[in-house]
Amino acid sequence: MKVIAVVVTYNRLELLKRNIHCLRQNKPLDSILVVNNGSTDGTGQWLATQPDLHVLTQENVGGSGGFYTGIREAFRQEADWIWCMDDDVFPRPDCLEQLLRHASAPRVGILAPRRLLEGHIFTNDFQQLNLTNPFASMYRRKLKKQAVNEPTEICGTAFEGLCISKEAVAKIGFPNKDLFIFCDDTDYCIRAVLSGYKILYIPTALMDKQRFFSEDNWATRNQKKKWKRFYQVRNSTYLNHHYGHNWAVRYLRSFNGVIGYILIALLSCPFSKAYRASDIPRFWKAYQDGLREKLGKY
Repeated sequence: MKVIAVVVTYNRLELLKRNIHCLRQNKPLDSILVVNNGSTDGTGQWLATQPDLHVLTQENVGGSGGFYTGIREAFRQEADWIWCMDDDVFPRPDCLEQLLRHASAPRVGILAPRRLLEGHIFTNDFQQLNLTNPFASMYRRKLKKQAVNEPTEICGTAFEGLCISKEAVAKIGFPNKDLFIFCDDTDYCIRAVLSGYKILYIPTALMDKQRFFSEDNWATRNQKKKWKRFYQVRNSTYLNHHYGHNWAVRYLRSFNGVIGYILIALLSCPFSKAYRASDIPRFWKAYQDGLREKLGKY
């Protein structure tokens, strides 16, 4: 069995070093492929001193573009399993071993670890897809509301330690690189499930996740994250429109979401720097781009 880890990184050198250190302890990992999305913080220079890493450097095309490149290359190298993650998660020494114990289960295409944040279970994984009710979330039966101690079938997880079989990649292809950030992992999981593959959540496969602390106030933090919210609106609209089973899901569910962002911007812009009045048409454009399935980098 040939296993290749794919790590996507951008300007987080210290986290990347810790991630690589953890990966080097995991067996039976064959190689580590790092996709450097145009980092400017010395990441490229450090990677050049690491002879055991396979490095691909490209412009910053977001997480989705990074995983597209990494999974495509690992598949080209004929990996049996491709272990994908960002640079801010740290697999424990037996994480991969625990995942691969379930690699031979029938129709399993993706294996997902249990992530821990400061010792507590951190998960946005879910067991059911809602593609029919526009007034409820797409994500149903979330694991964070359950006590899960056995391998459990799910419908969605994050690009934070999921392990993908070559058979699944051969059938469903690579991540949608045009999403840039947000929803690329959900999109990939939906495609896997609709293609007949199972996603198994393995609670004994442990991976620690980094929390980011900031001394910025609420307005400053939101201003820094604001550019991401446009992708969030557009890409969630795309998912609803592309996979929804009826008109209401395809149009109304995302409309409710974008109206919420517009109201926040409208009510807060006179009193805060987090949003400006010019953000309101940008949110509306993001919604329309999602409906048109017009993707790419803003």
